[in-house]
Amino acid sequence: MIQKSGMGGAPFIIIGAGQAAAQAAASLRSEGFGGEIHLFGDEPHLPYQRPPLSKTFLAGEIGTEKLELRPRAFYDDQKIALHLSTRITAIDPADHTVESSEGERLPYSRLLIATGTRPRPLDMPGDGLAGVHFIRAISDVEHFRAAFKPGARLVVIGGGYIGLEVAAKARAKGLDVTVLESQSRILARALAPQTAAYLAELHHENGVRILTDVTVAALEGSEHIEAVRLGDGTRLPADILLIAIGAVPNAELAVAAGLATGNGIIVDTETRTSAPDIFAAGDVACFPSRLFGRNLRVESVPNAIDMAKAAATAMLGMPVSYDPVPWFWSDQYATKLQIAGLSQGYDRVECEGSYPEGRLVVRYFAGDRLLAVDTINDARNHMLARRALAEQIKGPASG
Repeated sequence: MIQKSGMGGAPFIIIGAGQAAAQAAASLRSEGFGGEIHLFGDEPHLPYQRPPLSKTFLAGEIGTEKLELRPRAFYDDQKIALHLSTRITAIDPADHTVESSEGERLPYSRLLIATGTRPRPLDMPGDGLAGVHFIRAISDVEHFRAAFKPGARLVVIGGGYIGLEVAAKARAKGLDVTVLESQSRILARALAPQTAAYLAELHHENGVRILTDVTVAALEGSEHIEAVRLGDGTRLPADILLIAIGAVPNAELAVAAGLATGNGIIVDTETRTSAPDIFAAGDVACFPSRLFGRNLRVESVPNAIDMAKAAATAMLGMPVSYDPVPWFWSDQYATKLQIAGLSQGYDRVECEGSYPEGRLVVRYFAGDRLLAVDTINDARNHMLARRALAEQIKGPASG
């Protein structure tokens, strides 16, 4: 039980137990904060990394302990109180309190919301059948992995990063894999045609069927998934199904508390929300970007780590300005895709490399201004791109 001892003595509370939450707690200690820190997570596990869920953990190449960001001894040594399997159900900004799923009302002096995202639902007949899966948590993958057997027919709805990473691991395990994409190509909202075509060829060469420009009409089966019926009447037999059509920010607590939201929880350059003493970081937070001239919500490990560090600094009352170069990566088979920047709004691209060469660099421009760079199997050009984009942040503001 947290005891209230006046606002000056109330603890720092962190809602969430993912990458951003764990980093914020660690950064508060490394910055010298000696007060109480309480971290709340709705899963029974220690804070863990999620990217391996769709790759090495799904394939059984690593166990749960390898997912953990830090061992329990770290939290004990740093006097970070973990409240696992416990949800925060409400925030009262006026009273500086939160309410837990155990019915406790708990005071805070500073509050960090790092609740991340959840898979976007499909919302159609059959989505509750056994054998229909999402990937967000360890428990999701444990159920999914039980059916990951050679010869099993896997249908993936969604040709984004999660869907393609799972497809790669499934083929390596000997599953029969079909990926369904509603757009005219995979990763249409994220990548140029040249980069998407490279990855499509990679999956084709490894035996994955990719069907584009398709709609899903229904998921068929009595109790367990048996088939996916497409809009044109085509019926695809399925033993297991993965729905991977994007993510939704877990911003409901903020909405109910009256905080400003819009594609996540809106924060300023110091990660402050619209309510005093409440901050947000990671996938759930939408921050202003000087580089791109608009608010961004970035779903990536680097953003979660760096934004959590900035939030910890701001929570301690020290100056900070968060304006990063977004960057991402995706491992598919033995191929590494790395992206620096954001390509939305580009009007031309420059390319070098090809699939037969085993490498590709795609640079996105709006006029003469560099927006983003995709690299496949080319770490040097990825790092050069990040430096070039960082230099643009130092220059005159755009927009």
